[in-house]
Amino acid sequence: MHKMKILVLNCGSSSLKYQLFDMTGEVVMAKGLVERIGIGGSIVKHTKGEDSTVREHDIQDHAQAIKIVLDLLTGPGTGVIASLSEISAVGHRVVHGGEKHAKSVLISDDVIKGIEECVPLAPLHNPANLMGITAMRKLLPGVHNVAAFDTAFHQTMPQAAYIYGIPFEYYERDRVRRYSFHGTSHDFVSARAAEILGRPLDSLKIVTCHLGNGSSLAAVDCGKSVDASMGMGTSCGVLMGTRCGDVDASVLLHIMEQGVGASELSDIIHKKSGLLGVSGVSSDLRDVEKAADKGDRRAKLACEMLYRSVKKYIASFAAVMGGVDAIVFTAGIGENSDLTRKAVVSGLEFMGAKIDDAKNNGLRGKEAVISADDSKVKVLVVPTNEELLIARDTQRLAK
Repeated sequence: MHKMKILVLNCGSSSLKYQLFDMTGEVVMAKGLVERIGIGGSIVKHTKGEDSTVREHDIQDHAQAIKIVLDLLTGPGTGVIASLSEISAVGHRVVHGGEKHAKSVLISDDVIKGIEECVPLAPLHNPANLMGITAMRKLLPGVHNVAAFDTAFHQTMPQAAYIYGIPFEYYERDRVRRYSFHGTSHDFVSARAAEILGRPLDSLKIVTCHLGNGSSLAAVDCGKSVDASMGMGTSCGVLMGTRCGDVDASVLLHIMEQGVGASELSDIIHKKSGLLGVSGVSSDLRDVEKAADKGDRRAKLACEMLYRSVKKYIASFAAVMGGVDAIVFTAGIGENSDLTRKAVVSGLEFMGAKIDDAKNNGLRGKEAVISADDSKVKVLVVPTNEELLIARDTQRLAK
């Protein structure tokens, strides 16, 4: 097998993240981010080794953004490959695969049709993901494309975990159910945690906590997701940066009865709630923790609500699985906020989880076991690497 080089694309509604992997040693050759696509004043940040290049372009759409990325990967000074023919396959992060896809797949016209059918379930993301796929198929016609779905890992949830207590016809007719997200991240960190602990994944009950601007928790029993905190959309579960987390449906009905329409309500629950809405300070936990430290009461409340909501989900998922062997923290907050990890695990001693302050304090973005030596439940920090998992899936399927 010749050296496989795999390009991984993650198209957001107005952004594009990319990484080019040399799969011989799973090394990142180059990576970057294109922001403000279709908004004006677009910025491209391209990193090769220690060198970063920042350029401003006027980028109309994702197709143009991808063309610029391919030029950077082959161009003088910024390039890491001699020609595009060195790219063996392209992996795409696709947010919603609905019930059709429980694992990554080679992209065909049929798969594209399936992604289009899920647009109503992910109206901001799936269209952007589709633009990326269409552009790649046009620019590199002979190259395999693979879709890795954010929802796929959670397709192993039992029906009792994903059906809502509303009339069953809404599920049968409109596929209204819990899907949950961040699947690639939960998949990656649970498998990595088993490796770190030197135990087979299929012998472990793990609660994975993907805590960032958007957050979700998963109950991973023997390597399979059996429950998760996000639902049909991305606003439920724990308190997030700007999203509300779990809210009684009556609250939303009450707000609508005050004359607030559906799109304004969507704005409230997705963009104006969470840490931002409660604290009035920021959607960034670092800023909220600083304000709380200085005595801001609402900032302190927002932090306490976040910690409490994560703690509740960990305990409830332990109950669902009939025990827990490991708790894993990942993503922006999980990897970097020792305060959050400490506050969440404090009080879980009754179920055998205990943090070692010396191991936890000041730990940022590094793999580590942070539980006390006599802790029955292991507590770990595992930086997530969704792109690497997508690259591995892409390599496997493209072969």
